[in-house]
Amino acid sequence: MRMSLAQRVLMIWLFTLLFLIVLVLKLDDKAPWNWFLIFIPIWIFDAILLIMLAIKIVGRCKSGYDRNGTNLRKEVWYLCAMLLKLGFQLAVCARLEQFAQMKLSFIFIPLWLLIIGAMVDLGYNTYSMRQD
Repeated sequence: MRMSLAQRVLMIWLFTLLFLIVLVLKLDDKAPWNWFLIFIPIWIFDAILLIMLAIKIVGRCKSGYDRNGTNLRKEVWYLCAMLLKLGFQLAVCARLEQFAQMKLSFIFIPLWLLIIGAMVDLGYNTYSMRQD
């Protein structure tokens, strides 16, 4: 079952709004919740995306479906990007809850890798389109 564009946009706005409301409550000291609970709306959204991506990757792994593997490589990159984002969020929550006393530069490594990978992907897609 595919979601229409309006349904996807509504889902994104709903989870973002819920996250922002809970974040504001936490920052105003109205909610004494754990930081891991604050990020649950984002993680639910990420879990939905990861499940949809995993189903798509498994479907593409059928024999003879994608001979050159370009779409599969792109979807594996999306999977790696989602895992880097998840790693960054977990590191931020661990730092805010003071579970781990890591330097901020170490916490931001997954985010930096994600940004560098996105720039490489953008450059690759731009360059490959110019040659067509």
